[in-house]
Amino acid sequence: MSILAVSLLFWGGKEADDVAVARQQALVHLVISQLRETVAHNQESVTVWDDAVEAVRGARDSEWLDNNLGSWMHEYFGHNGAFVLDASNKLVHGFSSDGADSAAVFAGMADQVLPLVEELREKMSVDDTEGSEGRMLSPGAADLLVVKDHPAVVSVKPIVSDTGELEQTPGEEYVHVAVRYLDGTFLQNLEREYLFTGIRYAWKNVAAQAESALPLTSATGEVVGYFIWQPYKPGSAMLSRVAPVLVVTLCLILLVISVLLFVLIQRSKRLHASEAQMKHLALHDTLTGLPNRALFGERLDRALGEVQRTRQSVAVLYLDLDRFKQVNDTLGHPAGDTLIQEFGKRLCALTRGIDTVARIGGDEFIIVLPGLDNVRRAEVLCRRVIDSVRKPFDIHDNKVFVGVSIGVAVAPEHAASRTELTRKADIALYQAKNAGRNGYAIFGPAMDLKVQERREIERDLRKALASEGEIQVHYQPLYRAGDMRITGVEALARWKHPARGWISPDVFVPVAEETGLIEALGRRVLREACYAASAWPAMRLAVNVSAIELRNPRFADRLAEMLENYRFPPHNLELEVTESALSGSSEVCEMNVGRLRKAGVSVALDDFGTGFSTFSRLQKLQVDRIKIDQSFVCGIGRSGGDESIVQAIVSLAHARGLDTTAEGIETSEQCAFLESIGCDELQGFLFSHPVTVQQVDESFGISRDEKTATAA
Repeated sequence: MSILAVSLLFWGGKEADDVAVARQQALVHLVISQLRETVAHNQESVTVWDDAVEAVRGARDSEWLDNNLGSWMHEYFGHNGAFVLDASNKLVHGFSSDGADSAAVFAGMADQVLPLVEELREKMSVDDTEGSEGRMLSPGAADLLVVKDHPAVVSVKPIVSDTGELEQTPGEEYVHVAVRYLDGTFLQNLEREYLFTGIRYAWKNVAAQAESALPLTSATGEVVGYFIWQPYKPGSAMLSRVAPVLVVTLCLILLVISVLLFVLIQRSKRLHASEAQMKHLALHDTLTGLPNRALFGERLDRALGEVQRTRQSVAVLYLDLDRFKQVNDTLGHPAGDTLIQEFGKRLCALTRGIDTVARIGGDEFIIVLPGLDNVRRAEVLCRRVIDSVRKPFDIHDNKVFVGVSIGVAVAPEHAASRTELTRKADIALYQAKNAGRNGYAIFGPAMDLKVQERREIERDLRKALASEGEIQVHYQPLYRAGDMRITGVEALARWKHPARGWISPDVFVPVAEETGLIEALGRRVLREACYAASAWPAMRLAVNVSAIELRNPRFADRLAEMLENYRFPPHNLELEVTESALSGSSEVCEMNVGRLRKAGVSVALDDFGTGFSTFSRLQKLQVDRIKIDQSFVCGIGRSGGDESIVQAIVSLAHARGLDTTAEGIETSEQCAFLESIGCDELQGFLFSHPVTVQQVDESFGISRDEKTATAA
């Protein structure tokens, strides 16, 4: 009887050990599978991008390629290698995290990688969408290979247009190859996060008797090495403790068995707790603790399954932070991580218990809203999220301002499947960004038409800039607070389309910036404004200048030549530059600003408070004036208004010796408040709408030759 009891005990311990080892092996397979998907998704943050397509097949700026397709992949995602191949599979650019010669590294792995490249090209040539399911935007190919004596996940993705506007021959696209080693930091993370004791990598199965070995196989079945670790064996641990007791005294066997059973139960509980922790880590984002892509998919599928039964709707909100990359570039990645965490907390505070807030990568989040009676509830949440993000984030003692764009799709109205619903929410997000960011858009069939409309606007804008009469310059007066004396005018571009009528600058200026037309538009406005203002009594002329213009090394020289031609005093000219342009400016921008200020031209910081820079950075910027954005001014006098923010901006500016101008004033209450806190200058529809040059001339009694004006 005692022998039978002892035999059963050893058998139970072995079975517990086998189950524990099998579960750990299954977990390793799961982690590697998720890593392959993560590497591919990381690639799509730069490979599905018009700029990348143009960069690789254009002049190929090696610094740009490295900053966006090479070393950045290592710095942000931890990739160990990144390579760009042209249509003939020739290496265009390469990066290796250990600093080795990228050409030599790729040559050593080419025989293994090129079959994957050819597999991808075949998919692209026949429009095979395999590999682009779920949130993947493009097909891909991946495998486990040996790279520089390292086991690695190698993922191949095409470099394709995100807008679809760039023509590419299927199968001849440039290709991005990403390499992520499975030894080194990957094994350290496995040991730390999933409790794999002493895990290491070996080319052969050299596991000791007490160790477990798991072969790593490629898609062809070739073994590329083994993971070896000391498995957690609850049965063996238990038996090693009680074995002396069994040997010394069989007379106490019944008591010992009772003790052993109790120990087994406790060990089982600990094992279940460990499994629960591992499952949580597999389904949640490690940075924010929010559900990850896998758990989001499960919950959305569950919500969609309830649609037919409950007759209620499910909304998917796709969110993307505006200007997040600038925060990383200016304050560093730790600040970016903190911003992501704080944003996740704000989203959770705004949602219900039945909602799902998930982080699916980078600065992208998704919210699932089940059980909706109508789409208005989703719209209310969108507005609440946007209002919440308008408040600054306190990141490492800095006040950081960002925005958020949101795309919304609703089931069953827009789609019934998870893949299609998420895709349409992503399309709506793209529309929200095109509409000016920091807003939301609900998917509609007309969004495809809007893409076509944007192309038509670009085409017509090129024609308008090449002719006379359509692009006009209007002038909005600036008034000194207190006596309301006109101190100057702001020159504003206006477009009168022959068929569409007046087109808002909010529509055509972003198109000009994206298509490279902004410099021609800026020169037109500066030329006409300087000519017009040269005939008016001495007063300040304010003109908006984009960051793209400031990045031109010849901008300062051209402007100086223009001022000389029109005999316009430099000290009467003020250039308005956005906060984000100055905060993230290049050396060329800083050089242009410095030369112009030295020549007497003043610089105003436009739309202050809406960019990514902080109050503490203001002292580093070369500016003479702050313009308070109308988004803050319009909140004055309303419940929960922005009076305290506006007052803080004015106080900060005066402390630095800067003048302040408030724009967008539409009510007497706003005017009175701004005067009371010491704002220096006022502008808005309350005083005057933008007027034509002829109206300004009439107010000064000036008559100029129309032909001369046109020629100017």
